Amino acid sequence: QVQLVESGGGLVQAGASLRLSCAASGRAFSTYAMGWFRQAPRREREFVAFISQSGGTTDYIDSVKDRFTISRDNAKNTVYLQMNSLKPEDTAVYYCAAKLAWGISKRSSSYDYWGQGTQVTVSS
Repeated sequence: QVQLVESGGGLVQAGASLRLSCAASGRAFSTYAMGWFRQAPRREREFVAFISQSGGTTDYIDSVKDRFTISRDNAKNTVYLQMNSLKPEDTAVYYCAAKLAWGISKRSSSYDYWGQGTQVTVSS
C-alpha cells in the first residue's frame, strides 16, 4: 500500500550538510510513523531516527541526535532527514521505512515498508 523513494544522498566532505527526502505514495501517509535507518559496509542495519504520524514525537540514536533532524510534511507525503556536521562515520546507505503501528520503535522488524536506499558518502 506504500511505496517509498529516497533521494538526496551524495558525496560530501566532512562538516558539510545533506538533506535526505523520502517520498511516499498513497493517501494514507499520515497513518504511518516513519523511520530512517542506515547500513554501513560490514555493519548491521542501524536505527537512525524516528518520527510519529503527526510529527509530534521524534527519537534519534545518540551519535546523531545533536546533528540530525527528522521531519515530515504530510501534505506532501514526504519525510526528511536533515544531516549537519557530517562525519566520515556517517557514510552508509540510508533507508526510510514506514510503520503502521503506534509507538516508537528502533527495530527494523517493526516497519512494514522500505525504500531502496540512498548512498551517503562523507570524505575526510
